[in-house]
Amino acid sequence: MKPLIVGLLAVAALQAAPAKRTFTGTITDSMCANDHASMRMGPTDAECTKACIDEHGATYVLYDGKDVYALSDQRTPATLAGQKVTVRGTLDVKTKTIKVDSITAAK
Repeated sequence: MKPLIVGLLAVAALQAAPAKRTFTGTITDSMCANDHASMRMGPTDAECTKACIDEHGATYVLYDGKDVYALSDQRTPATLAGQKVTVRGTLDVKTKTIKVDSITAAK
């Protein structure tokens, strides 16, 4: 009887786990998100993003043209600020945070 219960619990846990997804958007910062014109901390969106991160404690986020997603990985986006990227990971819908598996420049 116990193996059956353990097996059913394992199946239920696997079904409840969020699926990995692919997101495409621009690496930006949590202060400006989609509106760098309002703060313009540098001549380009990439430089504004980096300034907001370095000088104002903002975090890297992904903006897909509609929604802003927090990113669990804050190292990889540093080299991709202002660029269109593809993020692979799992979305926590409640916090709008992507648990990042990978971030690559979009093709």
